Amino acid sequence: MAERRLHNIEAMAHHLEPAIQERLAATAIRHRYSRNQRVFAEGDPSESLYIVIEGRVAIATHSGDGRETLVAVLGPSGLFGDLGLFDGAPRASEVRALMDTVVAEVPYGPITEVMQENPHLLWGVIRMLAQRVRATDEALADTVFLDVPARTAKRLLELSGDSDDFKLPITQEELAGMVGASRERVNKALALFVKLGWLRVSGRNRYRILDRAAIAERSVS
Repeated sequence: MAERRLHNIEAMAHHLEPAIQERLAATAIRHRYSRNQRVFAEGDPSESLYIVIEGRVAIATHSGDGRETLVAVLGPSGLFGDLGLFDGAPRASEVRALMDTVVAEVPYGPITEVMQENPHLLWGVIRMLAQRVRATDEALADTVFLDVPARTAKRLLELSGDSDDFKLPITQEELAGMVGASRERVNKALALFVKLGWLRVSGRNRYRILDRAAIAERSVS
């Protein structure tokens, strides 16, 4: 699941009335993080949600033996850390900066007060959670029905956005975590795309999509 799919959800405040936006903005605290600096870790208490202002963050989970799976990459307006608002459970994932990043931290308390005073806003929350359930279902289906090259093609399209020239915002190891395969198998898929003339690799983590239609077709079959 990636930036344009699982977490391509606008920050909650964007859907609120101006007065409520100002009220919540007054409680927000800005934080700056450098590359690989952790915003929070799995198991940390859940007390605030976050909105990406500048830069990118990665959301990752870890297995019992320490293996990492990159769940999502979020850019500006990405919202994370909100699940604890609804169940009070500790953080279920780790979030770290992928580059110099600015995020706004909004404590749960003021958000809960706003929701209690304006219960109609809960419909927006329900829609957001429904989007995530659908995205999770899609990701599970990808794992079952798509092979590694197809999943790699899908992640490349998601991470490139609308640009054919782009720099991968994550390492190849992290890309492998997103694809759900070993780094070697993902590298073989990338090499295949290069051989077919669909993709060009130039420099460190820099890519140029030469045949977007072909990659898009491969991402679904």
